[in-house]
Amino acid sequence: MTPIKNPGTAVALASLAMAMATLIAGCASVPPPTEQLAVSKAALNSATSAGGNEYAPISLRSAVLKMDAAERAMTQQEYLQARQLAEQAQVDAQLAAATARAAKAQKAASELQESNRVLREEIDRKAQ
Repeated sequence: MTPIKNPGTAVALASLAMAMATLIAGCASVPPPTEQLAVSKAALNSATSAGGNEYAPISLRSAVLKMDAAERAMTQQEYLQARQLAEQAQVDAQLAAATARAAKAQKAASELQESNRVLREEIDRKAQ
């Protein structure tokens, strides 16, 4: 190996080597977010079973698209992006589930009010 005669070049090469090592170490330190993907999938399943397709289709569709993107990022070993997308998918799925449950509760309350109204009319009619 020939000695480097310019000290500035040696410093630049050392800086470049440090930057490359830091970049490689940074990429290697992000573990695969397999647990987060599982949690997000469970949230998607919950949203679907809660009626997300009917009552919150936009939020549910957003969650599905983000989950698909997270799974693609996992296969490409882009773990940080996969984690972020999976977390976003989880939040969207939770919103879809909450929206669906609230809509179902509102529908049930309306049906109960209507049932009460019909019963009151029946009681009033028999009382006359």
